[in-house]
Amino acid sequence: MRIVEIREKTVSMASAITNAYIDFSKMTCSVVALITDVVRGGRPVVGYGFNSNGRYGQGSLMRERFFPRLRSADPKTLVDETGANLDPFRIWEALMKNEKPGGHGERSVAVGTLDMAVWDAVAKIAGQPLYRLLADRYRGGKADDQVWVTPTGARFSWF
Repeated sequence: MRIVEIREKTVSMASAITNAYIDFSKMTCSVVALITDVVRGGRPVVGYGFNSNGRYGQGSLMRERFFPRLRSADPKTLVDETGANLDPFRIWEALMKNEKPGGHGERSVAVGTLDMAVWDAVAKIAGQPLYRLLADRYRGGKADDQVWVTPTGARFSWF
């Protein structure tokens, strides 16, 4: 069980909207694909992550600091105790190695995007939707059957 490749692409999220702080016409986003050696249906399991609107893509930071740390880490240090799946917390430790503590905005966007891709891969390897995996691990199996998707209060139902 190992990560075999990490890809990042910075893409435009241009929009004609603006607010008091941001002109979204120049906005970018990082999209990450974390490719594993686990094969399902003849294809490798790939975890995907992206950063949110209102943040710029962080591809340069990922390529300069965070991807090299994952590549240089012993693959055995990035998996769970069974060796059958990735361990998001061990991966986070590898990403943050030699980083000064504190909340640096650009770094948190880069690491958060990678973290999203890791959790996506973990759920796919486990054969579960991510919401179910997280509920089983951290909420005693209790999952919300609805989630908020807009600030206006509209709700989306999983069922």
